[in-house]
Amino acid sequence: MCTPAEQIRSNRQCDRLTLPGDTLPVHSLTGDHHVIISNEWPALMSLASNISLTVVIPVHKVYGYLRKCLESVLDPECPNLQVIAINDASPDACGELLDTFAERDSRLQVRHLDENAGLGEARNLGLSMATGDYVWFIDSDDYLTADTMPLVFRRLRETRPDVLLLDYARVYWDGRIHRSVQRHLFADPDAPEVFRLEDRLELLEILPFAWNRVIRREFMLRHGLRFTKGYYEDSPVAYPVLFAADRISMLDRVTVCYRQRRQGASITKTVSARHLDVFEQYRSIFGFLDRLGERGEPFRASMFDRMMWHLLIVFAKKDRVPRELRPKFFHEMSRLYTAYRPKSGHILPGGLQGLKYRLVERDTFALFSLLKVLNIGRILVHGGLRRRARAAARATARFLRGRAGRLYYRVQLCLPIDENLAVYAAYWYRGYACNPAAIYEKSRELAPRVRGVWVVRDRGQAANLPAGVEYVIAGTRGHLRLMARAKYFVNNVNFPDDLVKRRGQVHLQTQHGTPLKVMGIEQIGYPLATGGDMDFEALLGRIDRWDFLISANRLTTEVWDRSYPGRHELLEIGYPRNDRFFRATDREVARLRAELGVPEGARAILYAPTHRDYLLGFEPMVHLGRLARGLGDDYVILLRAHYFYRTRDLATRQGWPAGRVLDVSAHPAIEDLCLASDVLLTDYSSIMFDYANLDDRPIVIYANDWDTYVRTRGVNFDLTAEPPGVVATTEAGLIEAFRSGAVWGDVAAKARAEFRRRFCAYDDGNAAERAVRRVILGERPPERRR
Repeated sequence: MCTPAEQIRSNRQCDRLTLPGDTLPVHSLTGDHHVIISNEWPALMSLASNISLTVVIPVHKVYGYLRKCLESVLDPECPNLQVIAINDASPDACGELLDTFAERDSRLQVRHLDENAGLGEARNLGLSMATGDYVWFIDSDDYLTADTMPLVFRRLRETRPDVLLLDYARVYWDGRIHRSVQRHLFADPDAPEVFRLEDRLELLEILPFAWNRVIRREFMLRHGLRFTKGYYEDSPVAYPVLFAADRISMLDRVTVCYRQRRQGASITKTVSARHLDVFEQYRSIFGFLDRLGERGEPFRASMFDRMMWHLLIVFAKKDRVPRELRPKFFHEMSRLYTAYRPKSGHILPGGLQGLKYRLVERDTFALFSLLKVLNIGRILVHGGLRRRARAAARATARFLRGRAGRLYYRVQLCLPIDENLAVYAAYWYRGYACNPAAIYEKSRELAPRVRGVWVVRDRGQAANLPAGVEYVIAGTRGHLRLMARAKYFVNNVNFPDDLVKRRGQVHLQTQHGTPLKVMGIEQIGYPLATGGDMDFEALLGRIDRWDFLISANRLTTEVWDRSYPGRHELLEIGYPRNDRFFRATDREVARLRAELGVPEGARAILYAPTHRDYLLGFEPMVHLGRLARGLGDDYVILLRAHYFYRTRDLATRQGWPAGRVLDVSAHPAIEDLCLASDVLLTDYSSIMFDYANLDDRPIVIYANDWDTYVRTRGVNFDLTAEPPGVVATTEAGLIEAFRSGAVWGDVAAKARAEFRRRFCAYDDGNAAERAVRRVILGERPPERRR
């Protein structure tokens, strides 16, 4: 393996690629090699004080990705770094996160805009604020590989270029990593360290992004280069800096991880009339060549071919130009062809590409469209039809297996939606619980016209429903009719994959916990957590049905943004199930304790451990028999096992003292158990975030396997560094924390208060009302009052 410094000196391609994280084989990046992702290199060099760099980061609706971007850019080894973040009127919490980083690092300057200016204008503003010798425009959802910033500084110091070109890798949401297709241009062993574009015209093949080139600031200003408004705003800067540069250098190393987000990654990957902006961008590029005079002539033919390559791609993509504007786009493409085709010395490409050129030149839209149809037919004949036939056969088999029920469901889908009907479900039809139950109760109060019906697994579950709650049994015709005809759908997990989302139906996904652990599509890197066979494409299909997603706090918002990419509206309203904590009376708490069998005067410890993917069965990490005996007669332990587990025979195996350990795992409402207890003992369960709303009750973390849990499940922050109270890693230490009073001490109380400030700010007893008013009544929900 060669070091980054060796890569720079030799300007050659190494067989290992450095990215943040652990070792990961990715064959598609370097042929038969494995890509080694490592953070093992120490600080590489002391940086020359006479080279400074400004990084400009426009920020808009990237809350889930911004933290990683900033952490990768603000390398502590780079004191001569200025980072300018332009908060381009981001509607999420990006502004607050930027301010938090700026308070910690003086190298970061933040400018907040009152109105959205767009990517190009935000970059221009950052350029006007820049003071560095060089400027680098980085997108806020991308991030840099480990040690990139010191390497860039060193390359700038050694070569003093007008433009430094950087390689990158596309990082996909499903875990795939692909090196850029132009990587061979960086790995050319015969390429000089510094050169001009006429020496290597093939560099125009490098995609014209703003973030894959570092530009000398004075050079950029002298040539009057600015980003334009509209789509494809990178190109009028990315190409001209190469045309005008006297000194170009390259860094043969992946520096930028270019995120290929499932949705929302690029405005240019959406159907819009603004794709016609591309023509003005190319007029600007050729106008710059005109201003260069003879200096620009050697680049015209190559630039013309790059323009046509790009325009034909935009025209061919289904997710770009609206159907009604395709003739106009083609006509404008023909105009640019005529205007900028070199007068002499240009050779038309051969084959199909050359035929396309001729059709564009003659502005024959109809004939060009026919050519596309014929090409599609050729593709179908060579395998597409066969694949589609197999898929249709599989779909038909699935349909026939449940033909009667499916036919009934299909018939019901043809009937009108009942505007006053709502479906409620929780925990895969396990009963009446959690956020959906709180929303159901508030809907009966605020929207009594809307009839709520619960889906339950069987009649045993139905028997446990509160009096007066209407229900259907899963799989029955009543259930199918309900799912086809209801207007509103409320669930804290997902409905089945074969549910059809009709136009006009509204889905509210409430979730059921703050995500300490990795969730959603980010679980793709933790096969133990998913059993190794999770269908992430199916998960994305379920996400596409959501119209609203509830967030309990800012951490949740950040994680949901990455974990559940979709077009739904994020409701930062708190968890409705926690409303109960703000309304419970002392009398109600006393009643709950009596019903559970908590003796008068005893301290009740609610022990709520989480599920561990790396274990096959359930054996509490805490030996409850020893804990109960160690604490003495003044304590009672309430065991609330995860719903994946069975606790039969546990009392016998662990020798529970009579009346001192109570198994309450079957209790239908975790909120009741929280209210009835005096202290929470947990490990990594999300219940700690809810329990923190009970601000006078301690939380104790038993983290004896934290390192293993982090490796196998993945976490979103270090709980042991930012706990809600005492952290114990051994049973002896846990017992001593209770005996010594540390559980109730000032240090634990201070930690709990900070934890509550971070994770309970949205909860004020009115989350369910906010949900009902926004989703069912269509109102703007009232402001949080906490």
